[in-house]
Amino acid sequence: MLKYVCLVIVLQTLWMVQAEAPAYIKQCQRDDPKLVECFMSAIEHLKPYLANGIPEIQLPSVEPFKMDSLALQLTEGPQGYKITLKNMEAFGASNFQVKSLKLSENNEPFKAKIVMPKLKIEAKYTSSGVLLILPASGGGDFHANFEGVSADLTGKTSVRTSKGENHLHIDSLSLVLDVKDVKMSISGAFNNNRILLEATNLFLRDNSQIVLEAMQAQLQKKLASEFGKLANQLLKNVPVEQFYVN
Repeated sequence: MLKYVCLVIVLQTLWMVQAEAPAYIKQCQRDDPKLVECFMSAIEHLKPYLANGIPEIQLPSVEPFKMDSLALQLTEGPQGYKITLKNMEAFGASNFQVKSLKLSENNEPFKAKIVMPKLKIEAKYTSSGVLLILPASGGGDFHANFEGVSADLTGKTSVRTSKGENHLHIDSLSLVLDVKDVKMSISGAFNNNRILLEATNLFLRDNSQIVLEAMQAQLQKKLASEFGKLANQLLKNVPVEQFYVN
């Protein structure tokens, strides 16, 4: 009987140790003088898990990273050129590097800077209005390649207690995006009318930065919202205590 009790205790202890450290969590020492660097490494440790998703906690893959829609007014006037992007998918979001991290202290927000070498966006688009004196209403496929992408994140967190466990929660998150180079184009539009297709791609090629500026505010807001949802899906499944090893 004593052997049986001891075996049960050992098995329970092993289970608790395993529960404290899921494979996707890299733990840090609470008193580590380089705690910030450890947390930065722990975030990068998540990259392959973000790329593939974590089914056991219902965390979807970020490849592709999905967004709903953006509406852009690119030229002014009653016949101004408008584009609506839908079913947006971004590729390359999991290939990031954490460049800096400032933890939240004394109710101050946390701050982080991440960089991504490349980000490709694919979407369905519809357009209306006049472009380069040509009526350019139609729809097709939108393509964008961003290079040298950096994102400055600022957010506030709180600790929520549920069933005796403490969980970190991101209450608010904002994002400022910077892109060094961008290329945009469309395909499969205007029933493949060569003149309209070439005119639109000429406009996008020569005005990619202007188009990016037009979409910047909406894109930043949507990225921040989706990043926050993903982070909270992870955090609500991992008690705060599991981020540390004693």
